[in-house]
Amino acid sequence: MKTVQFANTGVQVSEMCLGTMMFGARCDEAEADKIVGASLDQGVNFLDTAAMYGDGKTEEILGRILQGRRDRVFLATKVHKGVDGDSIRTSIDESLRRLQTDYVDLYLIHWPAEGMRPAEMMEALNDVVKAGKARFVGCCNYPAWLLAHSNAIALQNGWPRLVSHQVAYNIIERGVEVEILPQAVGDQIAITTYRSLAQGLLTGKYRWGQPLPANTRGESSAQIITWLSQYGEGVERFIRFAQEKGISPVQLAVAWVRHSPAVTSPIIGVSSLNQLQASIDAFNVALSDDEYDEVTSYFDTEVKEEGLQRFPGLRYNFPRLRRNLNLLGQ
Repeated sequence: MKTVQFANTGVQVSEMCLGTMMFGARCDEAEADKIVGASLDQGVNFLDTAAMYGDGKTEEILGRILQGRRDRVFLATKVHKGVDGDSIRTSIDESLRRLQTDYVDLYLIHWPAEGMRPAEMMEALNDVVKAGKARFVGCCNYPAWLLAHSNAIALQNGWPRLVSHQVAYNIIERGVEVEILPQAVGDQIAITTYRSLAQGLLTGKYRWGQPLPANTRGESSAQIITWLSQYGEGVERFIRFAQEKGISPVQLAVAWVRHSPAVTSPIIGVSSLNQLQASIDAFNVALSDDEYDEVTSYFDTEVKEEGLQRFPGLRYNFPRLRRNLNLLGQ
């Protein structure tokens, strides 16, 4: 497993981030222990969790299985109780107790919320870092303007800036390409991505015009049903491309996300050792620019920016991002 630079922190993390949301839900503690051990053995050192997963149970499981291994992982968790200053300060203490550790490497605001006060939040995150309870801070699911606004507050006050942004990103959900990913490149913000497989749509198990497999998320997921009706032909072409290249659809989906120069580490959640190995193997596949363009063309999911049509050189179209950055002299 390759390592990558985490923003401008000087820290190297594995290109794959192991998501732990399934721990305690779809896999028991014994299997979670095996998953973490096998991940570490193959060079995956980046783990992502949250206080809300399993109502705290996931953090408790991690706390037990990371005993004797804590110094081998870059561990991220998220604020759960609220976005006011007191909640940020107390939520970290509760997470640390469950995780049985003195600090986390990355502490994230999980979601923005109506009525949030960014200055109060950044001050609270500064207090957490000053107390040695987190090395770095970041956010999830922010619009680009809010991340920039929060970091301007941090700069003005000499507080730690948000160095990481966790967002949903896959070949179907591409809204972050408009502002968030270009911002990450320009401001050296680490991007971790979830839903790389589009909630399972890109695994190959769902086929256009065929019944949904029994005992899968698709049976009850309105989102998968909608996406399959909208992009079913693209999904079939996606699966055929993977077959012709001799890889799995999962490998192709992860390779597509990794091709973006803005993405630091896709988050891959697993619930079994078999799933883990397939996920790790996905990081051995890389797409050429031409292959990326071809696969992207199967889905009409690019967000159109009407305001910049007269200035194509300023438009951060991610299949052509490197060329645009060169044009802008960056």
